[in-house]
Amino acid sequence: MIAALPSQALIGLINGAFYALLSLGMAIIFGMLNVINFAQGAFYMIGAFLAWMLLHYFGVSYWTALLAAPLAVAALGIFVERLLLSRVYRLDHIYGWLVTYGLALMAESVFRFFYGVSGKPYSPPADLRGGIDLGLMFLPTYRGWVVLVSAVLCLAVWLAIERSRLGAHLRAAVENPVLVQAFGINVPRLLTLTYALGVGLAAFAGVLAAPIYQVTPLMGSQIIVVVFAVVVIGGLGSILGTVVTGFSLGLIQGVTKAFYPQAADLVIFVVMAAVLLALPAGLFGRR
Repeated sequence: MIAALPSQALIGLINGAFYALLSLGMAIIFGMLNVINFAQGAFYMIGAFLAWMLLHYFGVSYWTALLAAPLAVAALGIFVERLLLSRVYRLDHIYGWLVTYGLALMAESVFRFFYGVSGKPYSPPADLRGGIDLGLMFLPTYRGWVVLVSAVLCLAVWLAIERSRLGAHLRAAVENPVLVQAFGINVPRLLTLTYALGVGLAAFAGVLAAPIYQVTPLMGSQIIVVVFAVVVIGGLGSILGTVVTGFSLGLIQGVTKAFYPQAADLVIFVVMAAVLLALPAGLFGRR
């Protein structure tokens, strides 16, 4: 049990990296657009499938797919936001949730129709194969890369939104869109780009996940409930809270699996219940 702790903690940290990226995108979309984007898992799945299709059909490398797939999904997000979501911003949250949940179901059904539910293998790039012997455990190079790049990207997005001029425009557009528009800032375009960023992060996570987990149409629906729990625990709309919570819950889940495997999938929801009882707005949220 103790001997398995380091390796299970690493697995938990890797899962936490995906939780952080996906929930970061969801938190950005909710914080800026006021929409609970339940299609986040579907865009994660589409990103993984795009990477697989680029390699399988066109021989495109992992590194190119890591850039191309998120950009393609971001373009798809722009289309979805302009066609559907822009019509529900002023309505109750339930309408945005229903629209995005319906989109997720449709995306999963389309990929299941063409590819079935069996997983598609995707090998990691040659540059990131192998591993490092740390004594207590063997660290696969690719998995270390996933944790590192996820942490760096989450930090960069947080700095861009909280510390940059563009981020200030975004926050101001949420608080008072009429006044911001009066200063010549195109608020609808800002909101569209925000949604594109959020779903692009999901697709980036999907490409990172492809060599670790098999690419399957079910991978989005399998993770979206956990991602929503991460956002709720961190505080809806809190970007920093979401990132910290994502990595932390992944680590807690991994450690729990080392001591009591049966409770590994349940522990996140136990933590969510405990946090909401004590802090209804989440760990970093505001009432």
